[in-house]
Amino acid sequence: MKHTLALLVVNRPTVLSHIAGLISRRAFNIVSIAAGPTEDPKVTRITLVVECGPEEIEQVIKQLAKLVDIIKITNLTSNKSINRELTMIKVKAAAEKRTDIVDIVNIFRAKIVDVNRETMVIELTGETDKIDALLEVLQEHGIIEIVRTGKIALGRGPEAARDMEE
Repeated sequence: MKHTLALLVVNRPTVLSHIAGLISRRAFNIVSIAAGPTEDPKVTRITLVVECGPEEIEQVIKQLAKLVDIIKITNLTSNKSINRELTMIKVKAAAEKRTDIVDIVNIFRAKIVDVNRETMVIELTGETDKIDALLEVLQEHGIIEIVRTGKIALGRGPEAARDMEE
């Protein structure tokens, strides 16, 4: 099962490598990891998606909590949350196929962010399932390259992750 954790950590070098190392040493798979600044420049927010069982996620959380630079851990898996991912996809775009690709892009409410004689780059933000569906449809056009950010998540409602119950 995939579990989504929101981590608030002290903004300093090596924090991300300590977190990744801790999880990999326990042989759990990190499905995605996204880190960025918060409203407080001293704090970084990391959204971590880990694949493991329900018992193991408790172990992961307890081990992460022992790290000095961890301020707060919130398990967003069962909480109501908004989940998004960003992807950019470079596809082959011969002149006779461009209209088809533009139609697909419009159906998915994606954007074309770059065009040249042979390719198009498409940007899409949304839930993982939506991105996977776009990739499946574009497969027949010839995907050259894909880059994905990994999931980011934000709890619904007025409470910030730092204020949520664990």
